[in-house]
Amino acid sequence: MQAGGAVAASASRTLGVLLTGERERDCLVHLEHLPAREAVTGTWPGWADRELVAGYRARGIELPWRHQTEAAEHAWSGRHVVIATSTGSGKSLPAWLSAVTAIRASRPEGRLSELSRRPTALYLSPTKALAADQLHGLQTLLDSAGIRDVRATTVDGDTGMEERDWARSHADIVLSNPDFLHFSMLPGHRRWQRLLRGLRFVVVDECHAYRGVMGAHVSLVLRRLLRVAEHYGASPTVVMASATTGDPAGTAARLLGVEPGAVAAVTEDGSPAGRRTVALWQPPLVDGLDPEDPHGMNGIAEVDDDAPISGTPDAPRRSTLSEVADLLVDLVSARRRTLAFVRSRLGAEVIADHARSRLKPQWQPPGGAGTAQRQGLGPAEAAAADPGPGPDWDEQPAVGSGSVAAYRGGYLPEERRELERALRSGELLALATTNALELGVDIAGLDAVLIAGWPGTRTSLWQQIGRAGRAGAEGLAVLVASDDPLDTYLLRHPQAIFGAPVEATAFDPANPYVLAPHLCAAAGELPITAADLPRFGLPDDVLLDELVARGLLRRRGRSWYWNYDRQETPQSLTDLRGGGDAVVAVVEEATGAVVGTVDGARADAVVHEGAIYTHQGRTFRVTQYEDDVALVVSERPPFRTRARSDRHVRILGVRDQQAWGPFTWHRGSIEVTSRVVGYDRRRLPGLDLIGTYPLDLPERVLRTAAVWWTVETSVLADAGIGPDELPGALHAAEHASIGLLPLIATCDRWDIGGLSTALHQDTFMPTVFVYDGYPGGAGFSERGFTAARSWIRATRDAVASCPCRDGCPACVQSPKCGNGNNPLSKAGARRVLDLLLAQSAADDRSGPGARARAGAPAR
Repeated sequence: MQAGGAVAASASRTLGVLLTGERERDCLVHLEHLPAREAVTGTWPGWADRELVAGYRARGIELPWRHQTEAAEHAWSGRHVVIATSTGSGKSLPAWLSAVTAIRASRPEGRLSELSRRPTALYLSPTKALAADQLHGLQTLLDSAGIRDVRATTVDGDTGMEERDWARSHADIVLSNPDFLHFSMLPGHRRWQRLLRGLRFVVVDECHAYRGVMGAHVSLVLRRLLRVAEHYGASPTVVMASATTGDPAGTAARLLGVEPGAVAAVTEDGSPAGRRTVALWQPPLVDGLDPEDPHGMNGIAEVDDDAPISGTPDAPRRSTLSEVADLLVDLVSARRRTLAFVRSRLGAEVIADHARSRLKPQWQPPGGAGTAQRQGLGPAEAAAADPGPGPDWDEQPAVGSGSVAAYRGGYLPEERRELERALRSGELLALATTNALELGVDIAGLDAVLIAGWPGTRTSLWQQIGRAGRAGAEGLAVLVASDDPLDTYLLRHPQAIFGAPVEATAFDPANPYVLAPHLCAAAGELPITAADLPRFGLPDDVLLDELVARGLLRRRGRSWYWNYDRQETPQSLTDLRGGGDAVVAVVEEATGAVVGTVDGARADAVVHEGAIYTHQGRTFRVTQYEDDVALVVSERPPFRTRARSDRHVRILGVRDQQAWGPFTWHRGSIEVTSRVVGYDRRRLPGLDLIGTYPLDLPERVLRTAAVWWTVETSVLADAGIGPDELPGALHAAEHASIGLLPLIATCDRWDIGGLSTALHQDTFMPTVFVYDGYPGGAGFSERGFTAARSWIRATRDAVASCPCRDGCPACVQSPKCGNGNNPLSKAGARRVLDLLLAQSAADDRSGPGARARAGAPAR
């Protein structure tokens, strides 16, 4: 028995809990069996602290794995290193082995100069939960080793001033996050100079999580950190831990702003892994929603935090979240320790609430004799055919509602710590969680992982799958597909998951919208000099002088300083985790209680006046929307609302282009002007149109990076796409392309946008745009341009293989379309994509030679 009474189950037995006859027939699409991996051990380095090694041995680690030894040797020699191995492979060992050994090797004689130069280490993680977990593991290790002269603590936004003062004065190892560095440690670096002066190692955990705009932000924070450390005479070695990703050395070097050769990559995994089974699962078809229960479990799809459509989506299959909720109940009832990964915070809450409501004493555990009897077998036959989930089932108390909880951002620190402790100890059998637990929080002994929809990247998928059966045990992972073109494609092409390499992480630290505020922050920390330009990727001082012209910086000779006459601080100019728009609070008018929050960039479409806002199964009508607040009243109307928007794209410049026969691909910068102009009311359950209502909201302007293709109208006409069908064909192709871009770029569909038109004002031709949804771009569209052939091939296959006739959410409909998914022509989109793909194949032999010069006219 495992902790908490969970049954130590094989993957096949756990899968048997989920498979009834109907489920196996209707839902199980593909099974992949991943073989076990044998361990390859290394040796303890000769320089390693003996007491620390004894502590590892006391914890059951007699010898390190080979990749741990290799990484530790690189770190000890002073070379930056990235460890890109599987989940649960012990990537923290090389960092702690090196850091603790260095700290203990320095035994000051009592002189003040030696005390101030005592080696220190700084650990950074993307989440507070992971830092807390690492501190727990490190302290346990130090206790096992009997080491009392190494002091470690966490410092983040939750830490009180007294604890911060202690850390500044005494801590040898500080565990924190990039946000704290940006907002507190670097601006106040003089108070942290003891730590910074002795900084020997910087540990960047889960560095694959830093992608897109956040990746660019964190890259610049790390460059600022290394710059300030060098100011105090330190030259720290950076140890980075990553999931298995494409080009880990290049990604790590880009994070630090160094040449790729300056980073050693350790990728050969020496840790053992148990056999894992991965199931691809499709929710069953449903006839529709119950008009008397519009908030029932088939409406769970409405818990996306930022969904721009307020109401129940028109989907032919049961919602992904409702299916995951029931699978979680089945697994917990059979005492399988499980994580359910959900994309949204509210989704985690609703799944946990549903599971708790179902876990009652009278609930018949699935997979037991009752299941077989319901299939027409007698008691004896049932017992023989289906022995139940485990040998001790009858001796166990009924699983209660307290066995399941939600875990997400927004909880109080003490709540997060208690949930982590309860899951580690086995008091909790399951958590419905956002990707906060995708990362390296040490939770062993899990039987199963449920994944609600494609998580965005193969890297994230393998991280989540790796949670099942950690520590060498067998495990089951179930990917439950959503109604989305990418999920549809992957169900029908499992080799795109299991036979393809993981992606390289995409981010662009040179994005001026990200770089400019970090230059201001850096100037506030220390004056920027000409010697700093290469560190920040600046070819010249043009951007710095632009900041001077705007009154943000002041220049004296060849140095740039923050303008202290300004009211704001330089750190307040940017948010590492946001796109720049203020978050809108949704406030209940009668009580003043905050119901939820909406990303400012999507608020116009979600909480405009008159919108129906859904939160945890409750519905509200927005009565007023102004500035950063939307006031709502609780109502249960028989309709939902859907925003309508206008969007225009202006091409600002072309950086690169390539011809595919009559098609031309472009990469460059654009300006997107958008405005929510009105909304529809749609009657439940069929979402029939009741009426359209105008809105008067301001325009929003986004300058960003994009990829787009153009073609002459006559070429499409020759392919049978006439003027009447052309707008719908391009629109459907655009939607499908947006849905499939995450297959080849490290993004999801909410990170990108698109526009299609039969005649664009700048190109004078039919044009389809796909653009990054962040100011200045995030690298996603550039990746689409580079891998256009793979992208279009996958898009065409997803559309062609979908069994619907006219288009559905699984192929060409989009959940965020501002035009109500009208017009759309699935047949026309398929012909357009077929033609694109044919021209790609015909032009493949010319390859990069067909590329036109950068900066050519848009046409």
